[in-house]
Amino acid sequence: MIKKIFCLLYFLSISGFSILPAQNVQGNDAIIPLAREGSGYERFLHINEVVKENQGTIDLLFIGDSITQGWESAGSEVWDEFYGERKALNIGISADRTQHVLWRLENGNIDGIYPELTILMIGTNNSGADRNTPPEILAGVKAVVEKIRSSLPGTKILLLGIFPRGAEFNDQRGVITQVNQALSKLDDRGNIYFLDIGHAFLESDGSISEEIMPDALHLSPAGYRIWAESIEPFISGHLDE
Repeated sequence: MIKKIFCLLYFLSISGFSILPAQNVQGNDAIIPLAREGSGYERFLHINEVVKENQGTIDLLFIGDSITQGWESAGSEVWDEFYGERKALNIGISADRTQHVLWRLENGNIDGIYPELTILMIGTNNSGADRNTPPEILAGVKAVVEKIRSSLPGTKILLLGIFPRGAEFNDQRGVITQVNQALSKLDDRGNIYFLDIGHAFLESDGSISEEIMPDALHLSPAGYRIWAESIEPFISGHLDE
C-alpha cells in the first residue's frame, strides 16, 4: 500500500505535462526515482563534476545506460569523429534503469546546462522476465521524457527506440519491440522526435553478429559507427537550423 501511494504521488507531481497513463502507475518501480550505489553512484558524482565544468548552452546531451556510457570506451573514436567538434556531453551510466535516470536528473546531472538536442535511449535494463512488464517500461521511459521536458524545456529530444538484444530472436526482443511501438506515439515533430534504428544492427536473418554487439547487447566500435551514422542526418538537420 505504501509503495502504491508513493507511485501515485509521483504521478501527480508530474501531471502538469501528462503523457503517462494512470493505469500504469500503481506498483511500478520504473517510475519511482531511485539512487544507485557503488560504481553507479561514483559515476553519477563524476557526471555532476563534468556538468559543473560545462555550464551553459551545449549542442548535444546523451542520456542512457551502459550502451550510452560506452561512447567513452568502444565508441570513443567514433565519438571524436562525429561529436569532437561539437559541445557534447555523455551522461550514460552502466546498469541504469528508468528509475535511476529519474533520480539523477533530479540530483545534479543536468543542472545548469542547456542542450540544444538531447538523445535519450533507456529501458533495456528494465526488460527481462524478473523485471518490468512492457506497460511498466513504457511508463518509465515516458516519465524520463516528461522529466527532461520539464527540466530542460528548451531542448529537443531525440528519443531512440530501445536497441534489440540477444544474438537470435527471443522473447526479450519482443518486449522491446512492443515498447518501441508505443513510444513512437510520443513523436510530436516539435519537441519530441522518435527514431528506431534497431534494424540497422541486425543481419538479414534477424541475428546480431559479434562484430556489431560482441555480447549481443553492448556495441563494438562498428556498432557505434552504425549508431552515429544513423542519427547524424537528424542531428545535423536540427543543430544547423
